[in-house]
Amino acid sequence: MQLAGLTQQITEIARQAGAFIRQERLSFSSEHIEYKDVNNLVSYVDKEAEKLIVEALHTLLPEAGFITEEGTIGQNADRTGLNWIIDPLDGTANFIHNLPVFSVSIGLADGKTPIAGAVYDINRDECYHAYTGGGAWCLRNGAVDERIAVSPATRLNESMIATGFPYSSMDRIERYLAILASLMKRTHGLRRMGSAAIDLAYVACGRFEAYYEFNLNSWDMAAGVLLVREAGGIVTDFNGGDEFLFRGDVLAGCAMQPELLAVIEEYWNNEGTLPIL
Repeated sequence: MQLAGLTQQITEIARQAGAFIRQERLSFSSEHIEYKDVNNLVSYVDKEAEKLIVEALHTLLPEAGFITEEGTIGQNADRTGLNWIIDPLDGTANFIHNLPVFSVSIGLADGKTPIAGAVYDINRDECYHAYTGGGAWCLRNGAVDERIAVSPATRLNESMIATGFPYSSMDRIERYLAILASLMKRTHGLRRMGSAAIDLAYVACGRFEAYYEFNLNSWDMAAGVLLVREAGGIVTDFNGGDEFLFRGDVLAGCAMQPELLAVIEEYWNNEGTLPIL
């Protein structure tokens, strides 16, 4: 498998899907919203973008299975083999409310290890892409392809951190809020963009020093975690291990990542009394 050429094609497929999404946003109406849950939304745009991506990727690598958010073709993945892991529109709620932070995320994983992928930040026309051993890159405006790297920051107190807000697993919310409160006091600030794929891409290019979240799906992070690693960053689960892809908790950052991991471990795995917020 020639990962360099394959990644170029993944990048183009992500940009094509993004062009479709951008065009549909111009005439999108709230009558097209469907509800998976009160804060978990979907539309025909997600589904049609996924079909476009799946068709193109199946032609590109027929032997690979698919793990997709919208399940438009059903799930046929053997998690020990090659799989395309796709979020056709990461940040659907943002898209629906016309908040310009949403993306296309396409990852190729060998078992639990992402090996190629792209994240297309649709509204900025920035397509971040990487493959194992090839570094991380950003194609801007379809013309300028630049190598990217994580922030040089080495301490938590010089960092801006991205995170997300959970919409399920609320039994862990007190621990999540304890982490949030602690980091508010120790960092330059925290941001919630609403697209995990963009958060990870922004860690890879140094806009954020780190990103953490729990209760994610594999399609939220498959491409993004590879970007961070190839940009020189560190990616672990909340225990410091490498089970993040299918377990759902991830922490990705630059050299200060171990210090952030220590804060998360203090509250996330501590069964004792949490601090009063």
